[in-house]
Amino acid sequence: MPAVVRRRRTLAGLVALTVVGAAVSCARQEPHQAMTDASRPTSTAGPATLASSPSPVRSGGTYAHTGVGAMAAATRGVPYRLYVPESAGRGVDVLDPVSGKLLGHYPTGLDPQHVVPSYDLKTLWSTNDLANSLTPFDPRTGRPRGPSVAVDDPYNMYFLPGGKLAVVVQEQRQQFGFYDAQTMAPVSVTRVQCAGVDHADFTLDEKVMVASCEFAHRLVRLDVATRAVTGYLDLPGSSPQDVRLTPDGRSFLVADKRRGGVHVIDARLFRQTAFLRTGPDAHGIYPSRDGRLMYVSNRGNGTISVVDPARLRVVATWHLPGGGSPDMGGVSPDGRSLWLTGRYNAAVYQISTLDGHLIRTLHVPLKPHGMCVWPQPGRYSLGHTGNMR
Repeated sequence: MPAVVRRRRTLAGLVALTVVGAAVSCARQEPHQAMTDASRPTSTAGPATLASSPSPVRSGGTYAHTGVGAMAAATRGVPYRLYVPESAGRGVDVLDPVSGKLLGHYPTGLDPQHVVPSYDLKTLWSTNDLANSLTPFDPRTGRPRGPSVAVDDPYNMYFLPGGKLAVVVQEQRQQFGFYDAQTMAPVSVTRVQCAGVDHADFTLDEKVMVASCEFAHRLVRLDVATRAVTGYLDLPGSSPQDVRLTPDGRSFLVADKRRGGVHVIDARLFRQTAFLRTGPDAHGIYPSRDGRLMYVSNRGNGTISVVDPARLRVVATWHLPGGGSPDMGGVSPDGRSLWLTGRYNAAVYQISTLDGHLIRTLHVPLKPHGMCVWPQPGRYSLGHTGNMR
């Protein structure tokens, strides 16, 4: 039986025996401040090896428009919130990241995996994998906007450049489903030899999409204009996870759960050029607001590796006190915090990007997974939990 099918059947059984809870607590509460994070620690992660102050100065390239203060008109005035899908449940928890309070628990459908900002930044989509649906959230109210939309096997979702088509990553069916980004009406399907297709990103010119195949130990490359597969890159012994383009656009970084590190893939030639060891169960990759660093979450040992993408080196390792399972999320709008779910610890972590200390932990139920930190700076979203450009 394929691993992905086993995982889904196990999850369905777990949920059938679980009462979905919405109680969320936090270690500490603070006064509300618009669009900023509190940075006073409640615990420390030991001696830091790096201090990086967020800066509005941009270095150009991939993330030239995602710096502090670079908010699009569509996101101005949108309340700062955390949207946390319960991957072993049936709903999304919406949290106030400043006070840590639960603002609402909203039913979506079985197995919501990621909360994905739309290309035009006006909708947040919960991808309800086992419910075969997408639930639209209005980021101005923090509540669902209308009923869920029927879409087959939506594990993850991206958007083609220009924003007309959504790319639904259909993991179990091993295909990409292309849908009208406004109506979610089906348009076409591209099947791939890619068991466990999960995460993706685009080249700097946005003409090519590269996606990971978690159970096939490979990557797949698609031509955006034709939506056709143009190649595979085998990575023997791997279990590739998140894919993110480096700030200079020359390479993709690909987290590898099994090998405990990050593959460096030449974006033009589509070949591996290096491998950086980070930590066991490497999963998510997030750029800093100044575009000078990239954060890699290592679920297996409760660490975050800080990568200098210009030198392609790990320059610091941040440890969560007592361990944990840092997974997915994003950087705060002001750049001072890295927010990550603790998938196997019923937690959401707020980590200082200044020195890597754990600011606080919020407690959430049922395996929180692809959290969306919203709003984020940027002109448009290419999908996932906020691949902004």
